[in-house]
Amino acid sequence: MYDVVCFGEAMVRLMPPGFRRLEQTEELDVKVGGGELNVAVGVSRLGLKAAWVSRLPENPLGRMIRNKAREQGVSTEHLVWSKEGRAGLYFLEQGSAPRASAVLYDRAHSAISLMQPGEADWDACLKGAKWFHVSGITPALSASCAAVTLEALRKAKEHNCTVSYDLNYRGKLWTPEQAEQCQTPMMDLVDVLITTEDDADTVFHQQGEPGDIAKRLQQRFGFQAVAITLREIRTVWTGGWTSIVYADKLYTDRTYTLENVDRVGGGDSFSAGLIYGRLTQNSWEAGLKWGNAFSAIKHSIPGDLNWATREETEKLMQQEKFKIQR
Repeated sequence: MYDVVCFGEAMVRLMPPGFRRLEQTEELDVKVGGGELNVAVGVSRLGLKAAWVSRLPENPLGRMIRNKAREQGVSTEHLVWSKEGRAGLYFLEQGSAPRASAVLYDRAHSAISLMQPGEADWDACLKGAKWFHVSGITPALSASCAAVTLEALRKAKEHNCTVSYDLNYRGKLWTPEQAEQCQTPMMDLVDVLITTEDDADTVFHQQGEPGDIAKRLQQRFGFQAVAITLREIRTVWTGGWTSIVYADKLYTDRTYTLENVDRVGGGDSFSAGLIYGRLTQNSWEAGLKWGNAFSAIKHSIPGDLNWATREETEKLMQQEKFKIQR
């Protein structure tokens, strides 16, 4: 029995060290990450029992991805293994002003993109679960993945899970029109929408102040809550981070100053903290504060996964100054 179940793709990440470009590097740093796996790892590190569902190839890369989830205490019991398809890859070039960081995907024909409804045992996985999380990346992978996402959402509601959905629009996977057409029917099965200002505009044509956007989305779809993450970009390596939650009233929090060692996974860490705070304290305000602090720390940690602890996240929520922890 799990507190949180997450469903989605994880990939092998390959990054040239020392700010090198891909075409000049002679070595690549290897890590594992993916939106929903990042969330599962986050809630696990904060102290909840998490499971991650995906479809992986039966080869060393598939086992590498599985092992990284298990290393962080995430259950992989309900993974689907396949002899067809491959592990998706993505290449990350870390930039420095004025050159932005850049991502190159190599994920076509991944094992999860070939997944079909009926392959995952959702009843076994979701039995007794409190929360189900998925993102808009998953249905964007293929038509069959969209069908599996809808299947999973329906099963999560049958099992009385709170459902969170990170809109997470990826223009390299589908068009705004495709994203809106596919995801709009899914929103009837979603309790908590997590998004950015840009994604809310791209997919659902919402513009204006973040609180107004969140309120309109809640009213349109009947969500329990809408969270909008707000990233202030000053340079490639510096910025600010905060978020808001609208749940019949607006909740706000402090803005954290960031030095972006690695911003990938920052939004997923917010989702993990939001879920943790809401489940453990039954409070959207607590979820907001945990999400913002957990995400802020993630930006200081290399890789997609957040290696922060519950204790240091709580300390950050309570302090203003940076001191060496002795």
